[in-house]
Amino acid sequence: MGVVCSSAAMEPTMPLAVPVPLLDLKKQYATLRDEIRAATDEVFESQGFILGPKVEAFEKAIAEYVGVKHAVGMSSGTDAQLAAMMALGIGPGDDVVTSPYTFFASAGAVVRLGARPVFCDIDPATCNVDPEKLAKAITPRTKAIQPVHLYGQCADMDPILAVAKEKGIPVIEDACQSLGAAYKGKKAGALGDFGAFSFFPSKNLGGFGDGGMVTTNDDGYATTLRALRMHGETSRYHHRLVGGNFRLDALQAVVLHVKLPHLDSWAEGRRQNAAEIERRFLEHGGRTFEEGGIGFPREAPGMYHVYNQFVVRVARGRREELKERLTGLKIGHAVYYPVPLHLQECFAGLGGKSGDYPEAERAAMETLALPVFPELTGSQKAFVAYHLAQFSRE
Repeated sequence: MGVVCSSAAMEPTMPLAVPVPLLDLKKQYATLRDEIRAATDEVFESQGFILGPKVEAFEKAIAEYVGVKHAVGMSSGTDAQLAAMMALGIGPGDDVVTSPYTFFASAGAVVRLGARPVFCDIDPATCNVDPEKLAKAITPRTKAIQPVHLYGQCADMDPILAVAKEKGIPVIEDACQSLGAAYKGKKAGALGDFGAFSFFPSKNLGGFGDGGMVTTNDDGYATTLRALRMHGETSRYHHRLVGGNFRLDALQAVVLHVKLPHLDSWAEGRRQNAAEIERRFLEHGGRTFEEGGIGFPREAPGMYHVYNQFVVRVARGRREELKERLTGLKIGHAVYYPVPLHLQECFAGLGGKSGDYPEAERAAMETLALPVFPELTGSQKAFVAYHLAQFSRE
């Protein structure tokens, strides 16, 4: 029998009757089921599945939300990054500076174009690119800088943009995990020359399949992006460029459009849940990372963190031990990302070796994502916090 943890005085020492998943999309869907079904039925009745007015309406809504002139729907976050690089003409002989501690696509898209990813180590406080190390990563061949807004928090963009401006290098924001995040009052995707977003189902704005978006304030780039997603087509069967099949379909667009008005309240829910779990952890005598326990994420000054993931750091090399503990308690968790990009087998030709980017390598060994989705119950949060605190004291 599970313990109900509704009272702060009660210590949830026994397993809950129901597991605590890392993410529960069924709960979110249950609140929007009728609206989503009505929207998708309109698409089925119209039989207009590829681009069209539904996609255009969603693009307009995203552009307004982010605060940019243009939003161009794409088939995935990966293709959004790829298309942005293609719009810049990136190819063989070019370098793109990005983070070694991120999802594979941030570097994979670069290599697909025949260019070379050049890595810049991260700031351990945020797990984002360290601006102080950026200048050293720039080469005469650098064609773009792609900072990653990891886990829902923007990179420190002012110094990044200053380096980019000084060198005359475009900036592509990898904002795939950070729709709604803000930097000094300006939203992710409105800070650089391009913003690349993902609508993978687990994202804070997730579709019912793959989807993505590129944002920009540049009219010329927007025109090029719209051509690139249609195999470079500028009018029916006339191709100015060689592009790809990067189109966002109407079914994904209407699902995402239904969800968009709820995005900010979901972000607030995630923020409150993260804060409550940390507060309860400390109330239970949890030891911080500096004390040999568990470190919670920090929102840097001027940032608005949307907690696409809630990632803690586990001290003393005990992450695997904590994973085993959480598995036994049926608390969901995941490692993002266990192998830094410079150590991936497929990038061996780049010459990366252990020790090249020590902060990225340390994060890969210490970080662990925990449940933070908006629908977490009070008893679930209390249960997670209590057992984290208990583990940290051992």
